[in-house]
Amino acid sequence: MAARQNISSGSKWEPILGYSRAVRVGNMVYVSGTTAPGADCYVQAIESLKTIEKALAEAGASLKDVVKTRVYVTNIDEWEEVGRAHGEVFGEIRPALVLVEVSRLIDPAMFVEIEAEAVVA
Repeated sequence: MAARQNISSGSKWEPILGYSRAVRVGNMVYVSGTTAPGADCYVQAIESLKTIEKALAEAGASLKDVVKTRVYVTNIDEWEEVGRAHGEVFGEIRPALVLVEVSRLIDPAMFVEIEAEAVVA
C-alpha cells in the first residue's frame, strides 16, 4: 500500500474534527472542503483556492494536477461570481466541476466551500 501523507494547515479545527487539509496517497491528493473569510463569494472563492494551492504544493502537487473540484455555495444566484473565480484559476486546466447550492455552511459568514482532487503525474 502507498504511503499516506497528511497535510495540516494548522487550523484549530483539524484535531477537533479529526481531519487534514489534504491527504496524499500514492499519486492522488484529496483537499478537504476549504473556506475563507471575505466580503463576497468571489473573494471567498479566490482565497479558498489560494489555500487549496498551498495545500497541493505541500503535497507535491500543483493546480495543474487538479482533476475535479466541488464547489458549495449558500446562494446559487452567486454562481457567476464563484464561477469567475474558478475560471480565473482553472481556465486552461479545466478540471471536472460540481457546483451546488447548500442550505448553509458551518459559519454563517461563509458563502463558499471548495474541495479538490488531484492526480500527480
